Amino acid sequence: MTVTIKPAQTLARRWQMTGFGRDNLTLAETPIPSPGPGEVLVRVSAVSLNYRDKLVIENGMGFDLAFPFTPASDMAGTVEAVGDGAGRFRPGDRVISTFSPGWIDGKLAIGNARTLPYRTLGGSHPGVLSDYVSFPEDWFVAAPASLDDGEASTLPCAGLTAWFALVECGRLHAGQTVVVQGTGGVALFGLQIARAHGAEVIVTSGSAAKLDRASALGADHGVDRTAEDWAEAVWRLTGDRGADQILELAGGANLGKSLQAVAVGAHIAVIGVLDGFEISGPASPLLLKTPTISGISVGHRRALEDLVRAIDRTGIKPVIDRRYGFAELPAALDHLERGPFGKIVIDLV
Repeated sequence: MTVTIKPAQTLARRWQMTGFGRDNLTLAETPIPSPGPGEVLVRVSAVSLNYRDKLVIENGMGFDLAFPFTPASDMAGTVEAVGDGAGRFRPGDRVISTFSPGWIDGKLAIGNARTLPYRTLGGSHPGVLSDYVSFPEDWFVAAPASLDDGEASTLPCAGLTAWFALVECGRLHAGQTVVVQGTGGVALFGLQIARAHGAEVIVTSGSAAKLDRASALGADHGVDRTAEDWAEAVWRLTGDRGADQILELAGGANLGKSLQAVAVGAHIAVIGVLDGFEISGPASPLLLKTPTISGISVGHRRALEDLVRAIDRTGIKPVIDRRYGFAELPAALDHLERGPFGKIVIDLV
C-alpha cells in the first residue's frame, strides 16, 4: 500500500537543461511525481553543488543525457510518500541522497574494463535540483541528526569522498600525517575527518587567507604552494619521513609532487582533476617507495552510513561558504567557478 502525505501544491519547481551550456539551463514547473513500487517521494530542502555539476551543465562530461535533464547529485529532504513495497523509510523521515545509486557495499557491480562503472545521480541518472524527487528507496540514507538539511546535503559526494579515501581505503588512524590539497569541499572534510581520528594535518593552498581559515579549523600546518615547493615543505615538517596519506585533489602533473611527498609504503588517494585528466609523475618514487595509489570514485552506501554515524558522534560540521536561494543557481555556479572555501548550498525552502 502506498502511504502518502499529500503535497499542498501539484507542481514542482525544477532546474532543467535542454542542451549543453548555461544558456540552456532554465527554471521550469513540472507535475510532482508519484512514487512507484519500491520508491519514496522526497521533498527536497537543500542541494549541495559540486564542481562536476558545473561540468555536466557545460558539456555533459561524456554522459548520454536525456533532455530535458535535471543536474546535481547531492540533496537533503523529507520523505513525503512511500510506494508499494518500500519499507526503509516512513513519511516524515529526513534523508540524504546517495551519489552512486545501487552501490550498496563492496566492489562496484556494474561496468567492465571497456565500459567504465560510473552511474551517478545528476549524470547517468536525473539529478536533484527540484522541489520533489521520487527515487528507489535504496538511493537514500537517513540524514544525520546533528546537522541541518543544508549541512547534511554536503555529505553524499564531498563528505563521502574524503571519508572513503581516508578511512575506507586508507585505514586512517591516530598518529598519521595527512596532506590535504586545497580548501574546497572534499579538502575541508578531509581536514576535519583526519583531525577527528587524531591525525596530523598539512594543508596546501595558493591563498594565505584560506590557509589561515584552515588553521582555524584545526590544520596543524599550512603550506603556501605559491611561495615554496610543497613536497619539500612536507619533508621538512615530517623530518623527511613523508606523509602517510595524501588527498591528491589537483591531478595532472601534480601527482608527481604527491609521489615525492608520500612516505614509503603510504597512500595517495587520487580524487581531483583540476590540473588535467591526464595524470603523470616520475617512476622512481613510485617503484622504490611502493605507495598505494587509489582512484576514488566517491563511495558506496554503507560507507555513507558510516560517515553519518561518525558525524553525529564527533560533532563535525560541514564548512559552507555560502547558501543561495533556489532561483539563484546561476550566481551559485559563478561562485563555484571562483573556488569556494568549503561548500555551496542551494536552499529550496
